Order: sequence, then structure tokens, then C-alpha cells
Amino acid sequence: MHSLTYKDSGVDVAAGENVVRKITPLVRATHLPEVLMQLGGYAGLYDLSKKKIKEPVMVASTDGVGTKLSVAALMNRHDTIGIDLVAMSVNDIIVSGATPLFFLDYFATGKSLSHAIIAQVVKGIAKGCLKAGCALIGGETAQMPGFYQDGQYDIAGFAVGVVEKKKRIDGKKIRPGDILIGLSSSGLHSNGYSLARKIVFEVMGRNVNDRIPRLKKTIGEILLTPTLIYAKSLLAVMKQVMIKGAAHITGGGMTRNLPRILPEHCAARIDRKSYALPEIFKILQKEGGVDWEEMYSTFNMGIGMVLVVDAKDAMQTISLLKASGQKGFAIGSVAAARTTRERVIYV
Repeated sequence: MHSLTYKDSGVDVAAGENVVRKITPLVRATHLPEVLMQLGGYAGLYDLSKKKIKEPVMVASTDGVGTKLSVAALMNRHDTIGIDLVAMSVNDIIVSGATPLFFLDYFATGKSLSHAIIAQVVKGIAKGCLKAGCALIGGETAQMPGFYQDGQYDIAGFAVGVVEKKKRIDGKKIRPGDILIGLSSSGLHSNGYSLARKIVFEVMGRNVNDRIPRLKKTIGEILLTPTLIYAKSLLAVMKQVMIKGAAHITGGGMTRNLPRILPEHCAARIDRKSYALPEIFKILQKEGGVDWEEMYSTFNMGIGMVLVVDAKDAMQTISLLKASGQKGFAIGSVAAARTTRERVIYV
């Protein structure tokens, strides 16, 4: 009688170890002197004492990429999805003023996922960490045959940063008259894909290889455009300007994300004509017959991050962003809220 092995159940441990060997150089490339570990250990070690912070506040976030993964599968391109994974968590911690320190990932798959795909994803994660200035210090790859279909996978990420307690951005100093600075997005980033896919693939009847002349790229290329990582730009601004509040515009768009950082007595007045709306959002709105209120409460609409600064600091903030390679616009201002429910006003 044949003696069953773990491999017979669909989990190939040896093959997994081979993947680890392939991705090791990618991971090591993100390591800074603060990283005190070798790959293969039980946990990642990071020496926080080297940061010389008097009152350190640790900031952490976890997120995934959502159904953007299905676009990667349709394109059979997996080298940028890891950048999205890093961006979603890192952008969440930098709104507190935190410097990203390290990142961990979780990769779950079925039986027959190509090891080359796993390596592509990790390559993207490592690239994202380099863009964010943090170290990739660990992760988990779980083969789960029978739970995920063959060829399917899901990923999650975990970012940890630190900020000096007195420099933490908490929104408490926001006042009417402050200016809202919008940082441009690269496209949809990693939110609203369930609606975007329904419009593009079902309503419009398009596929990932189709081209829309106004976009000058294939639909797949547009939808897979990596999420921008704002860490280095925001940290550069923080050195010279007091940022009163910062909002990562993710799921829920500006409509639902800006109220998260505003004091109860304040509302955000957004001038929709203050910047050029990217074509992809115009197409989704028109072809899907989506009303504008729904668009602004689902997608980022071309703005991936919003900073709140004093009016006297607005032009300097935009100039500093430009110097860091990031486009920024004055997109509105903070006003007194007329009601407790009226928190974002579009004009």
C-alpha cells in the first residue's frame, strides 16, 4: 500500500522552499541596517533603537488588493500587484505622520499556482518596499488545495511605522479656512474594482486587450496601473510644513474618507474643477450610467491622498510635492459644518 505524503494532498514543501531561495535576493535588497535577522527564521527582527526617537508611537495597518487580482489573472501579469499591496498599507500609516519601517506579506494559493507567479508577486512587493523606504522582513506562503481553486491566490500585507509622539498627525488642529491639497493618483489604485470590472467587462463588453483610443493603452494596462506610494513625498513635506491632517483616499472615495480626519465642526469643500479628472473615470461614469455622487463615494477620482494645511503653507506644500516628483493641487478648503451629516461638499 502506498504511504501517503503531504505532497499527495497537494502541498509540495520542497517546491515551496525552492521559491524561497529564488526570492531571497529580492527580499534582502530591501533590508536596512536596522534589520537584525536572516531569512528562514520564525520572526522578523527590527532594531528601533537606531531611530533615536524619544517618544516612539508605533503605527500599523493591514490590507489587501481586492478584486484587482482578477485583472492580474486575466492579463497573466503579476509583477505590479505587489506594489499595490505595499501601497495600500503604507499609505494608511503615513497619514499619521509615521515613517514606514517594515512590511510583511501573506500569500495564500491553491495547488497548482506557478512558482514563477509567486516570484513575480514578491518581486512587486520588494519594489514597493523600496519605493516606501521600508524593509520586507517576513511573510507566509500557504498552499491550501481544496480551499482555493487551482491557479487562484490571495494576498494580504502588513505595514509598521513609527512617529515621534509630538509630531503625530491627528487632525485636531484643523480649522475652517485651511486648504485641502490633493495628491494625484495614478488611476483607480486598488479600490472600486468590482464596479469597474462590471462596467468594462459586462456593460461595455470589452476585454483586457481592447484599446480605448482616449486612454492610449489597453484596458488591462489601465486597470493594472500600480497604486502610488506617497511615503517619501509626504515625509519630505513634513520636514518643512505642518500638516494638520492627511487622508488616504481608498474605498469610499473622498466622500467617506475625508470625514475620518475632520473635527466634528468642520466640513470639506471640494472644487471639482480645480484639477483635470482622469479619462478613465469619465469613461466609467458615462458607460456605466453611474451618477456622480456614486462615483465620488466609490473611486478616488484622480486624488489618492489629501493633505490639510494652513492657507499660508498651501503654495509651499505644492512646491515641495513637485520637488519630490508628486503632483499636488489646491482642491478646496475646510469650512464650518452646517450640520453633523454635511461633511463633504462638492461645488
